[in-house]
Amino acid sequence: MAVIIRGRVWKYGDNINTDIISPGQYMSLPVEKQAEYAMSAIDPNFAKKVQPGDILVAGHNFGSGSSRETAQMVLKHLKVGAIISTSFARIFYRNSINVGLPVVEMEDTSLIQEGDEIEIDLLEGRVINHTQAAEYKGTKLPAHLIELVELGGLEPYLAKRLLTNKEGEIDECAKKGGNN
Repeated sequence: MAVIIRGRVWKYGDNINTDIISPGQYMSLPVEKQAEYAMSAIDPNFAKKVQPGDILVAGHNFGSGSSRETAQMVLKHLKVGAIISTSFARIFYRNSINVGLPVVEMEDTSLIQEGDEIEIDLLEGRVINHTQAAEYKGTKLPAHLIELVELGGLEPYLAKRLLTNKEGEIDECAKKGGNN
């Protein structure tokens, strides 16, 4: 993944909760099988249609509901490039970053249509709609979160930080609980 993500839009409305993203009745299945049912409550063919790098765009309150990470994991398994929403449930937002799935908040997603080809600059928070020749402002991701996403999530990010410390000690960020 790079700082720039480009893909086709799949458009959804408000209040897309984790049970819609990853239906609870399939939680006992491996993530590969769970992914076959992603978004099936509102888009039964989503898992068959979505292509690597495609971008979900939604209204407000995306990812509300339970805090389970299966919602993010099925989207990541399907190789969704990013999610843009006017607002996210906070735990969904944090879990997305932690598994390496970029999320961007944008004040008004109504101008983006399903099928549009868009590009997201994560560092600048810029969303370019190539289909409509328009540009929108989204939230920026800090460089350390972009690195975390690029490495595939929190676990590989922390492993890299620990391995790159020449003294073999936990680096300063880890000593402080990762809050810098």
